[in-house]
Amino acid sequence: MARATDAAYDAVRRMILSGEAAAGARLGEAELAETLGLSRTPVREALQRLGADGLVEVLPHRGARVVRWTRRDLEEIFELRSLLEPYAAARAARTAPGDHVLADLLGRCDAMEAAVAEGDFTRVAQLNSLFHAALIEASGNRRLPAMLTSVMHAPLIVGTFRRYDAGEMARSMNHHRELVAALAARDPDWAESVMRAHIRAAAANLTKEET
Repeated sequence: MARATDAAYDAVRRMILSGEAAAGARLGEAELAETLGLSRTPVREALQRLGADGLVEVLPHRGARVVRWTRRDLEEIFELRSLLEPYAAARAARTAPGDHVLADLLGRCDAMEAAVAEGDFTRVAQLNSLFHAALIEASGNRRLPAMLTSVMHAPLIVGTFRRYDAGEMARSMNHHRELVAALAARDPDWAESVMRAHIRAAAANLTKEET
């Protein structure tokens, strides 16, 4: 049963992250079970897990649907990110991450830019999340990862990249490389300011058409 639940979880999660299941879309247990060739029990358990991840809203006696964020939700999410992630970046710069950490971050920059060139925005978002997670880990604050996981929602990140024009995408990619440069220079003020600009640019892009 655990394997079936994992399969259902992975499949529905891919549907959400790819945009196949749009924000607000209903996720019926029976329909998903038929589509995936599984029984309803693993599908139900998978939806509960996705609810805990913040990707799905489970409605009592009404099934589940993909989470839809309001403007207020977005403002709160990005307000928290703009407070926590610049702090993480500054702290990472002060801790002087080793060459292997910097090389790993640069490798993620290369991979993101390759995904941009291919137009694979889901992959860009995944790599972006890994980049931010690695930088947060480099801060050395053990509580930050759990705090930020609750507000770094994958569909929002995918949505951000899908809305970027060429100039906005280039700026975002340049921010990542500048963050690595700030860490290499051990300059917390530089790292903090770049991360704040990076988060605020994403917020402005994602909220400009939301109501």
